[in-house]
Amino acid sequence: MSTVSIPKPGFGSRLPGLALAIGLALLALGLGHWLPLIGGPVFGIVLGILMRSLFNPSEHMKPGITFASKQILQWSIVALGLGLSLTQVARTGLQSLSVTAVTMTTAFVAAALLGRWLGVHDKLKTLIGVGTAICGGSAIAATVPIIKPDDHDTAYAISTIFLFNVVAVLLFPFLGHLLHLSDLGFGMWAGTAINDTSSVVAAGYSYSRTAGDFATIVKLTRATLIIPVCLGLAIFEAAKHKQRGAGDFKLSRIFPWFILWFLVASGLRTVGVIPAAWQGAIHAGAEFLIIVALTGVGLSSDLRRMASTGPRPILLGLGVWASVALSSLAVQYLIGHW
Repeated sequence: MSTVSIPKPGFGSRLPGLALAIGLALLALGLGHWLPLIGGPVFGIVLGILMRSLFNPSEHMKPGITFASKQILQWSIVALGLGLSLTQVARTGLQSLSVTAVTMTTAFVAAALLGRWLGVHDKLKTLIGVGTAICGGSAIAATVPIIKPDDHDTAYAISTIFLFNVVAVLLFPFLGHLLHLSDLGFGMWAGTAINDTSSVVAAGYSYSRTAGDFATIVKLTRATLIIPVCLGLAIFEAAKHKQRGAGDFKLSRIFPWFILWFLVASGLRTVGVIPAAWQGAIHAGAEFLIIVALTGVGLSSDLRRMASTGPRPILLGLGVWASVALSSLAVQYLIGHW
């Protein structure tokens, strides 16, 4: 008996939903430039959620929306690699690795233990833990294709991370002066304990130019750690499939190949194949791809389902964020970097 295969949607079927995501992303980009403290990615996911809740895009838009939230999400991570020189970051950020290693470990342990106590399910715990440990929305975006959470979980995690980014930008400079942190000490604190790059920059430079420069370098060092974390998650997912008896399951089926292309892109940047004059345009392009992707995530998210989750993910985000901030200060105090 012959079987009928269902063809994958062609690009033409993706156009309506993709056009909607791009249109909302352009609006989000403008709003992000107007209010940089919030930023285009957060505006994108909020506009997507509002559109889904108020108008519920029709069925024929789903292929394009899915394309935006999945494939474009991966392209955006690769594009980020074109603007990140691993050699430069490694050379200038080595002194932050001890603090970063402690804060990352603290974030994952806190997410696991506190998440279990609060009853938050594993995928949402992972997203909040990775987002807090590494680099906010970008880390969450890189993790999504590996653990494959529901879109409303992704939206909830990004919203939670954003909330504490805003709190950190407003609170950290005040606390830094209260604790009499040096410029380098505050830069280390901001770079290891604030998630989103724009929020790190905002907090760092509001303290001092030296603090801002150092915080940015530390943040970029953290961003490179997204690679081993994603590979570790892929291996962990493969092991879980094997334990569940998933037949001839292979790691290659869920291996995050976009991370390999991220490394290739970053290698091109490192050896100088990508001219410095292109960096502004590349960064802008990568930012827009992320906004389009997160707008697609918002368009796929169920606000009612997010609301039914209750305050527990917010409490988890608060606990993980506080543990990271305190552990960063503790390590700096112990090693005399304060």
